[in-house]
Amino acid sequence: MPGPTSAVPRRSPERSKNTAPESRWSPRTAAVPLSAHVADGPAWICARCGHDWPCPTLRAAPTDAVRRATLIPEFSRLTRRALRDLRGRADGPTPPEIVKRFLWFLPLSDDEARAIALRLR
Repeated sequence: MPGPTSAVPRRSPERSKNTAPESRWSPRTAAVPLSAHVADGPAWICARCGHDWPCPTLRAAPTDAVRRATLIPEFSRLTRRALRDLRGRADGPTPPEIVKRFLWFLPLSDDEARAIALRLR
């Protein structure tokens, strides 16, 4: 079998990049884009609406299989940071509650959330 003689681009310049439609990533009724609903440790409170993050607005966004697949790596990283920040605080959530809060788009039992919390700590 002869090998390729020159590098051939896999995508023609005329073809657009693969992008998800905007409607997939934001709720159709939102007046404020989801990107405004952000938070960071150590408190993990939404900068836009003041609720525990991920806030109800972010949770209301549609989560089909494609979106869940893109959310898992990022939210797993954030869950690990949140476990370090929130664990052991007075009146704070337990590690399984933190896991369920940050991975709301997955149907987790209490035992699964506990196992994930142990793995991520």
